[in-house]
Amino acid sequence: MRKETLTWTDVEKLLGHLLPQLVGDIDSMLIVTRGGIIPGGLIAEALDITSILTAAVYFPAEMHSPSAKLLSWPQFLQFPDDELIHGRRILIVDDVWGSGRTITAVKNRVTVGGGVPLSCVLHFNPARNLFKPAAPDFYAATTDAYIIYPWELHGNQDLAAGWPGTG
Repeated sequence: MRKETLTWTDVEKLLGHLLPQLVGDIDSMLIVTRGGIIPGGLIAEALDITSILTAAVYFPAEMHSPSAKLLSWPQFLQFPDDELIHGRRILIVDDVWGSGRTITAVKNRVTVGGGVPLSCVLHFNPARNLFKPAAPDFYAATTDAYIIYPWELHGNQDLAAGWPGTG
């Protein structure tokens, strides 16, 4: 699989394309950990969204068998109570929609809780999507690559050199 490593400038360009799409009533943001934390924070700051919730989703079979990977049911390690989402338009933010399993599970859980889910990602990979014709409600770009975001550059000395306490 082709890999693409992004810079912070690339992320800024993606956000420049994504943010104009997000005009409208959004009552709360639901950030999917871990991938959605940084994009969600950037979007929340740009749109002045102050009601921010988190969801942590785990697919247990992934740890046991690659063949069972796509058959496992999600476990929600963390999810907001229904009263926080009921009757509200919830912007669900993650970094990428690959297979679509995580964000679809979160969207379904928001719907069951009485909320109106709106999915938002930086990248959409239609070739890997298991839920066709479903797609994110909002996305900045399509891709067929494995995306490496600048906040995922573990051990990158150039990146770490600018962090406080690493000099």
